[in-house]
Formats: sequence, structure tokens, C-alpha cells
Amino acid sequence: MKDIPKHVAFIMDGNGRWAKARKLPRNAGHKAGSEALQNIVEYANTLGIEYVTAYTFSTENWNRPKEEIEGIMSLLENYLDDAIKKSKRRDLRVKVIGKKEGLSNSIITKIEKLEKLTKDKKSLCVVFAINYGGRDEIVRAISKIIEEDINTEITEDLLEQFLDTNGIPDPDFLIRTSGELRTSNFLPWQLAYSEFYFTDKLWPDFTTADFDIALLDYAKRKRRFGKTV
Repeated sequence: MKDIPKHVAFIMDGNGRWAKARKLPRNAGHKAGSEALQNIVEYANTLGIEYVTAYTFSTENWNRPKEEIEGIMSLLENYLDDAIKKSKRRDLRVKVIGKKEGLSNSIITKIEKLEKLTKDKKSLCVVFAINYGGRDEIVRAISKIIEEDINTEITEDLLEQFLDTNGIPDPDFLIRTSGELRTSNFLPWQLAYSEFYFTDKLWPDFTTADFDIALLDYAKRKRRFGKTV
């Protein structure tokens, strides 16, 4: 496959609807969605994709029922535990973006441990957006600039140094599942010139074959970045 994107971002939508259609609790959908993400990450690595960013939990998701939030956080802790155990024999690098306020001390400790253990890995970098909101990220970046009293012109380059994604290239390709046609406060700065792909597939049903279809669609596009080609 030609023209593989360097960085693919995912809005993994439809876990709840997947569970509802099967008369299962919503958290069963989140578990199935977690398994789908692991399959996609492993496949992306074989394709030579360098970055995968997954919208895991947004700042708005705190408005969901307590039981569902607890289930998501439990899944997250289990993933972190498993990733820490496997970090020695896997070449994946892990980075987490979003604000830590609101997350449990246990999750924060495990995130920091996993990031430290994998920081020198050379293969695919998996970026998890946890307790993340795009507007919140920009506000936090501006607040940091003000706090540091940087006496210089505020430019795009300066602002990017204070974003959670500093050092990570912007996504080339955004994939959103479940038929929704919006970005839902996900990486508004970074997606400025990304290609978008929307599918009706619910996230737990999104397979490597579906990923191939999306990547073939991406390969047909011409990215101009405002220029005439």
C-alpha cells in the first residue's frame, strides 16, 4: 500500500450502541472497543505507521453515568497494568495527553511509569487522549505561556511548544466511526490540515480490513496545504 500516513488519529465512537444492540451493558461495549483498538494498533505497527492517537476519554465524558465512568477507568487501569508488564518485550512507545486533574492517583502513577518505561522505544508511538479536550488544551497552553512570563510575540510555533502534543507531528488522517460527522473537541489545532474519514461502522466492529479501506481512500487524496497543485 502506497502513501501510508505517518500519523493516524481515531475517534472511537459507537461502543455504547454496539452494546445496546446486543442487549449488553455499556461497559461491555467499552471492553470490546478496547480490544478493537489493540488489534488496530498492532496492525498499524506492521504497516509502518509511526503514530496512532486514540480519543480515549474526553473532558466531557465526566458527564456520563458514574457506573460507566468507573468501568472505563477500570479498563484503563487494566490496560496500563498489561502494557507495563509487556513493555520490556514490545517496542511500542506510549504517550498520554490531556490533563491529569480528575484522574486517580493510581492511574496517574501508572501512566507516568509506562511513559518512562517506553520513552526510548523506536517503533510505533501510541498516544492516548485521556481526560482530554481540545479547547482545554489550548487554554492550558496559553495559561502556561502567561505563567512563564514569556516576553516575546506569541506565534504558532511558540504555542505548539506548550500544547500536550509538543514533539508529536500533526495527524495526517482522522478516522471516526459510528456515522457521526464531527470532531467533538478532539485536536482542533492539530487537525487543521488532516484528511477526514467517516464510517458507519461502530468502533468494536472496526477491523483491520476496514482500516485498509480507509487507508486506500486516503491514498487517493491529494494534500495541498493551501497550495495550488
